[in-house]
Amino acid sequence: MIVVLSKGISGHDKEMVRIYLKDRGFAIREQRFGEDEIIGASGKGVVDVRELGLLPGVERVASTSRPYELASRETRAEDTIVTVGNVKIGGSRITIIAGPCAVESKDQIMETAARVRESGAVMLRGGAYKPRTSPYAFQGLGMRGLEFMKAAGEQYGMPIVTEVVSPETAVQMKDLADMFQIGARNMQNFELLKKAGSLGKPVLLKRGPSATIEEWLLSAEYLLASGLRDVVFCERGIRTFETYTRNTLDISAIPVIKSLSHLPVIVDPSHAVGIRAKVSAAALAAIAAGADGLTVEVHPRPDEALSDGPQSLYPEQFEKLMRDVEALSPVVGKELLRTPRPHHHAVFGAGPSGGAGADAVFFDAGAPVAFSGESGAYAEQALMRAFGDEAARLQTDGFKPVFDAVLDGSASAGVIPVENSLAGSVHENYDLFVRYPDIAMVGELKLRIVHCLIADERADIDSIGVIRSHPQGFAQCKEFLDRHPAWILEPYNNTATAVASIVRDGAVKVAAIAGEAAARAHGLKVLKEGIETNPLNYTRFAIIARRAGDKAPVPPSLGSIKPTKASFVFSLPNSNEPGSLFSCLKIMSERGINLSKLESCPIQGKPWEYLFYVDVSVPDSAEVFDEVLAELKTRTREFYFLGAYRAAV
Repeated sequence: MIVVLSKGISGHDKEMVRIYLKDRGFAIREQRFGEDEIIGASGKGVVDVRELGLLPGVERVASTSRPYELASRETRAEDTIVTVGNVKIGGSRITIIAGPCAVESKDQIMETAARVRESGAVMLRGGAYKPRTSPYAFQGLGMRGLEFMKAAGEQYGMPIVTEVVSPETAVQMKDLADMFQIGARNMQNFELLKKAGSLGKPVLLKRGPSATIEEWLLSAEYLLASGLRDVVFCERGIRTFETYTRNTLDISAIPVIKSLSHLPVIVDPSHAVGIRAKVSAAALAAIAAGADGLTVEVHPRPDEALSDGPQSLYPEQFEKLMRDVEALSPVVGKELLRTPRPHHHAVFGAGPSGGAGADAVFFDAGAPVAFSGESGAYAEQALMRAFGDEAARLQTDGFKPVFDAVLDGSASAGVIPVENSLAGSVHENYDLFVRYPDIAMVGELKLRIVHCLIADERADIDSIGVIRSHPQGFAQCKEFLDRHPAWILEPYNNTATAVASIVRDGAVKVAAIAGEAAARAHGLKVLKEGIETNPLNYTRFAIIARRAGDKAPVPPSLGSIKPTKASFVFSLPNSNEPGSLFSCLKIMSERGINLSKLESCPIQGKPWEYLFYVDVSVPDSAEVFDEVLAELKTRTREFYFLGAYRAAV
């Protein structure tokens, strides 16, 4: 049983809670768990939980049926997000850790760090102390290796995680390591667990080769009971009768752990299969099963590795794996975590001609991020993918107020939909870019849209007469709606607002089309899930910021400051002149610039005149790109450079 104490509880009230529990036969322990001060009560005592909850200074009582009280989801319903330096593990992110099995030399770890960072890893792994089966195998470089690794992590902006093998070395390593790894062989080294937990460093806890899930959870309980909050589970395969692979990856452990515990879980596919050619497949399976991240062994020359060479990926293989993970992420409702690189100002732009880096934007990390809608909106989900679950948010009642909030500084950035894979472009927002020249597009991400029919708890499909949603929601669910021709469709400016209206109106015969998150946010039930016409339903969201100042941190998950994509809008001097549009496209083609989108839209108030919306890939040469845009401006009547950013996969 866990007793969570009120913030600011008096010493007298705390003592009375202690006495109350001891008098009823409980052994007690006190500690802080995150921001909460708690008293854990164990043993065969008997207590009236309601009476205990009424004691002064008691915020709540959590009675668990699990022996791992602190790790249990019964104690903490919401997911824990573990922070390691500038990296978050858990929530809506997929976090990738990469590096060699062992630190072999300063040059080796520096080269590996550079390669994995370039591919998108956000943490660096590597062993300074290596527990090996054979006493004659390479045992690591010890503290010298850890110093090499720390230097590599600092140079490339990556926190480091390394294995700790004894309570004594844990104390020695605590000032250099950002995260301790407790390896499979030490999962039940309880003295090590207690010492590591008391040092306050985040811990990556690997599953033992023969450990049950409950034993694994109880090992985490040792860490938590020692005062630690930040624990990450790592599934790395278990020992079975199978001999073809090094271990057997227990994919089922991922959803099981996530249902039993609030702590994040990642997977080590390298140790799970032990065969280089199989690592990527196992890694993608882990992501599909719901893992919060991966830790992957990568070596610049695996054939020369002093340990685990056969399971270490070549840097080129890791780069491909990262692309595949990024492509898979939206399917499982997550975003690949990116972090800013060191020694660079995250500035969108620099050229005088208005090219790939021409438009610096202002981004105030202390201000909220604006989106259109209410809690549970798809735009809010996109916001959390880009800026993190804990990001401050500003709700607005439309797309224009998002632009207004960014322009006047009440929001640091905004998240708006610009295109759906089924219903096409959101022309209203493209028009707003033209009307707000001081706003730039600085990033994008793609969100898989799974529509649900949502209603009051008392409702059923047969009783529904009215459906509320955004017009795009109606368009994306046309086949489902066509099967119910008697339903009346009421458009709203946002899907989540449509859901909220049911609660405000107390409506029982009204349903809304929106995401499951909106149903949870407003306490309604899902009558039917997955009603979109095509399951390959994605919305592309743009991250917008104000053009001002000369420095702008990249939104947390958007990663590298180097843009790979740009968007602009133009109109032609004379649309009736043959070849006028072709001449603009030819400018890009001759410079080797790939055109990924071209769409026309009528100009309001000017019949038969059109704006052309264009997305292109940014070439490696900023000079070439600036020349192209400069020439386009001479061939067009109106030209609006919307922004350069990193393309979503």
